[in-house]
Amino acid sequence: MKVFEILNFNREPLKRLQQAGIRIEDVEYIDLYNDYRVMLGGGEKVSYIVATLADRYHVSERKVYTLIKRYGRECSAQVLGESKA
Repeated sequence: MKVFEILNFNREPLKRLQQAGIRIEDVEYIDLYNDYRVMLGGGEKVSYIVATLADRYHVSERKVYTLIKRYGRECSAQVLGESKA
């Protein structure tokens, strides 16, 4: 299967994700954000969590803070195609 065929087949969901501000490469950091949520729920301080995850995932602390902010953002219901009830 060619790249074009995959993109064409998934065009609508990809457009909606893009409109919501979601980047394709963000899928790479889903585990990082899950770990953040578990550690935060366990009572760890954010600065400790960020330092730990930066080391664990081999990214900068700034990247971890950026991901936390982006992943924690609310998506617009209109962008995601949800109707107002």
